[in-house]
Amino acid sequence: MSAALFIKICGLRTEADVAAAVRAGADAIGFVFAESPRRVDAATARDLARAVPEHVLTVGVFRRQPLAEVRALTEASGVRGVQLHGDEGSEYYTALAQPHRTLIRAVAAQGRRARRGELDEDLLLLDAPAPGTGRAWDWAAPDFTPPEGRWLLAGGLTPENVREAVRCTEPWGVDVSSGVERARGVKDPALIAAFVDAARAAA
Repeated sequence: MSAALFIKICGLRTEADVAAAVRAGADAIGFVFAESPRRVDAATARDLARAVPEHVLTVGVFRRQPLAEVRALTEASGVRGVQLHGDEGSEYYTALAQPHRTLIRAVAAQGRRARRGELDEDLLLLDAPAPGTGRAWDWAAPDFTPPEGRWLLAGGLTPENVREAVRCTEPWGVDVSSGVERARGVKDPALIAAFVDAARAAA
């Protein structure tokens, strides 16, 4: 993982997607196991993860799925990180915690100020109220107070706006999916490279 801004490219489905993200210098890549046009099965994720260098974190993304399903898909795919994107309780984090596994808690950037570690997660991700839509939220709002510590900014990020988003919020890292797609669920290698370059420049 980079010592600079941490960059995660999410929703990868093909060998070309993974190669583009690794080549661009991403610190983490995400495989979506929740209902989504970007969804993959465990076998596909495992095959794709084999091409990922050890220093790049592989993350399985889940949303409102039973704990048994999350655990089974995590083990079957071999991902080293788990991102929970719903209203999962502390029992999920307790059951999924392992010494070399990274747990990410994703929450909507609205309402009270979120704090990393409330459910013993390693990273907090602030996303748009409607995740996966590509619609940005108002990270430049004067009343927005960023979390402390290691947190990721997500939600409507693109190569064009990530510099401003990082400047406004000073996150530990950023996470992008639809912002590097040429069509819904279809990644564009050029956009992935442009996003990583812009994010690094902002940091």
